[in-house]
Amino acid sequence: MKYLSTRGRMAPVRFRDVLLEGLATDGGLAVPDAYPRVDALLDRWRGLAYADLATEVLALYADDYPRAELARLVAATYTSAVFGSDAITPVAQLEPGLHLLQLSQGPTLAFKDIAMQLLGGLFETELAHRGQSINILGATSGDTGSAAEVALRGRSRVRVFMLSPAGRMSAFQRAQMYSLQDANIFNLAIDGSFDDCQDIVKAIGSDLQFKREHRLGAVNSINWARIVAQVVYYFRGYFAVTGPEPAQARQPVDFCVPSGNFGNVLAGWIARQMGLPIGRLVVATNENDVLHEFFSTGTYRVRGGAQTQVTSSPSMDISKASNFERFVFDIVGRDADVLRELWWQVDTRGSFTLHGTPFAAAVAGSGFASGRSTHADRLATIRAQYARNGRILDPHTADGVKVAREQRRPGIPMVCLETALPAKFAETIREALGRDPERPAAFRDIESLPQRCTPFPADTAQVRQFLEEHAN
Repeated sequence: MKYLSTRGRMAPVRFRDVLLEGLATDGGLAVPDAYPRVDALLDRWRGLAYADLATEVLALYADDYPRAELARLVAATYTSAVFGSDAITPVAQLEPGLHLLQLSQGPTLAFKDIAMQLLGGLFETELAHRGQSINILGATSGDTGSAAEVALRGRSRVRVFMLSPAGRMSAFQRAQMYSLQDANIFNLAIDGSFDDCQDIVKAIGSDLQFKREHRLGAVNSINWARIVAQVVYYFRGYFAVTGPEPAQARQPVDFCVPSGNFGNVLAGWIARQMGLPIGRLVVATNENDVLHEFFSTGTYRVRGGAQTQVTSSPSMDISKASNFERFVFDIVGRDADVLRELWWQVDTRGSFTLHGTPFAAAVAGSGFASGRSTHADRLATIRAQYARNGRILDPHTADGVKVAREQRRPGIPMVCLETALPAKFAETIREALGRDPERPAAFRDIESLPQRCTPFPADTAQVRQFLEEHAN
């Protein structure tokens, strides 16, 4: 399989090269030249253990890896010791017809662990093979940072430079990142929003000479390996909900995904393109509803940092959805000229619209729907679910469950993707329920640990200088 850029000006490359890149060399995002169809394989895949299923999916996209080596790496990643059970991503029923795909059983209690733990192993293996080192430059709104740092801490060939929005994460999220004392971890607290952090990462990553000179890579979902690792759990969730019988293998299932940067739900889009019978993909946003606005009106309108609201589901406080570019690339028929024109409109005018264009029908037929949740909505959802069965939802998952209930269709199972455990957001849980969520013993006093981070203004030049001084 070859990989192209959404901007159309990068020579095709293989997976092992894409793995170590962030942005494509032309400023776009890497995408496979085609999505493999697996319709005929669904019955065989249905009974596989998680690691075996992951190997099957990844082997399609990483066919330049020896299969045995890939299988060993995947098997070492997806274990009960790391993820708490052999299921890796167990499914729970919230109520008849509404299910929760539990993705937060990993070491940092968030869905980002599913892909990031694999990425750590892939990086280490590939860098050792090449005899190279890498400097990871990333941005986080809360969960990506800790998942990446835990997956990469102590790895001698990797240094991690993670930008986070100062004061805009929960106390638990800050402690998870800033309490790490490993010499290869650098936390940069940016005076601004997540979008400011992301803009700095993209600006530095777009400088090809600087990127090559300092061997910059990425762990944000602009990295294709992150996305393809997340595709796996859509298959797993589908099989869990539709049961063991092959006769049910073509039953449609809807998925609802809390989303800010569009990476998690993009993985569902890819699974659907591969032939998994997903009926609808429902995007759930918080008050920063850029994606909901697009699927409601056809207009994609980004906001600046000053217009990005600080909410009680902070990991979704995003107003520029990086992975949306990959989806739009498919919607416009993979025409890179059209894609570049649309993103020129975003850069110069702040928006584009597909309403009234030849591509409006493709959006309407994409199987996407959307909804919006507010602070009051998520508190009400947390309370209602707790009253129903004693389950506590984290705020982001509550956004998803609220929208999932609104968008459910009769006779079609709805699966909501869990984003994190409630322990990471005790302030909101306390407001909703008047009590703290339970914490795993390893995190009981995490906020009291010594923390270290370096404060920075939202200034690309200063971050760039820090990289020059501290990179491998």
